Amino acid sequence: MSISDSVRQRMAQGSMIRRMFEEGNLLKQKLGADKVFDLSIGNPVMDPPQKFYEELRRLAEKPLAGMHRYMENAGYAHARSAVAEGLSGETGPMFKHHNIVMTCGAAGALNVVLKAILNPGEEVIVFAPYFLEYGNYIDNHGGVARVVPTDDSFLPKLDALEAAITPSTKAVIINSPNNPTGVVYSEDMIGSLGRLLGKKQRHFGTHIYLISDEAYRKLIYDGLKYPPVFPHHRQSIVVTSHSKDLALPGERIGYIAVHPECAEHDDLMNALIFCNRTLGFVNAPALMQHLVSKLQNVTVSVAEYQKKRDFLYSNLVRMGYSVVKPQGAFYMFPKSPTKDEVEFLDELRQWNVLAVPGSGFGTPGYFRIAYCVEDKTLEGAIAGLEKAARKFKLC
Repeated sequence: MSISDSVRQRMAQGSMIRRMFEEGNLLKQKLGADKVFDLSIGNPVMDPPQKFYEELRRLAEKPLAGMHRYMENAGYAHARSAVAEGLSGETGPMFKHHNIVMTCGAAGALNVVLKAILNPGEEVIVFAPYFLEYGNYIDNHGGVARVVPTDDSFLPKLDALEAAITPSTKAVIINSPNNPTGVVYSEDMIGSLGRLLGKKQRHFGTHIYLISDEAYRKLIYDGLKYPPVFPHHRQSIVVTSHSKDLALPGERIGYIAVHPECAEHDDLMNALIFCNRTLGFVNAPALMQHLVSKLQNVTVSVAEYQKKRDFLYSNLVRMGYSVVKPQGAFYMFPKSPTKDEVEFLDELRQWNVLAVPGSGFGTPGYFRIAYCVEDKTLEGAIAGLEKAARKFKLC
């Protein structure tokens, strides 16, 4: 075998999403990009805010001495301090730069955290539907993923979570606003999670980390406010990026934030900094650290995303699709009118509309639509979605 059995197996598991992406590119080459309505990939089409370009221009015209050199593996102190100041205003606990590690996006951050905390065979709980790569990241570092179901509104079932926690449970990952559903966990829900983890820690005499993936934290609709995890569980770690809130996915810039009162805080921070280096990230991109330190209170137009959400949601409901209305992020997760959602997506593809099977997110029978696309792409997809709805007698 030229590659490992484990990698071969995980490549096969991830092949559906990759196949949709590849087929989309082939269709675009064959028919023209304007005739293909690709809703499969969460790659935002919005440009970064104007403030980003102003700061970029300022640095280009008046570069700082040594601004492209190595720095501390945790990142520039001024960037970490800027993040800490922003978090302190948002979340309650007082953060300082020594609670923050700058990372290569949320994916890099999560891998650093899992590398730092996991012993071989220890368990990490995720809630289905979940971002597919969680399983790969956990496996990367010798952990075991335990999948816990959610209810019809895609909220965690606390009784199922309690039953799933064992002495080997090292962490629970939550993702709110959620990819692929767009669901936002309420403060009551996060409070209940925190109390349950605290109870289980006392029962088993262990530490259970609550890892909150907050890549979409600033993309929330209808006037809702994001409830931070830190007030509800001291063993909390946030991983996030500026891929979505600043529309910088290709720049790979994010951070880890550790609760200032986390048990064994200094040991954990030292481990995170060490793993940031030894996993090969070394440090987050220097230029991006300089930029985002000035942009902690800047976000792309959330109103634009809400407008796209409202357009797509109202049309899907009109056609008869069953879908939970997203409260954030830029995804919808409708129920498939067929038990096998791949069969339904094959029908959609006949109308040049591309989406992703729910089985790719651990929840068969659903499909994911990404609406972070041009308006003309959303508008063009409506006809195909409606024809498929009629064929399967939704309307």
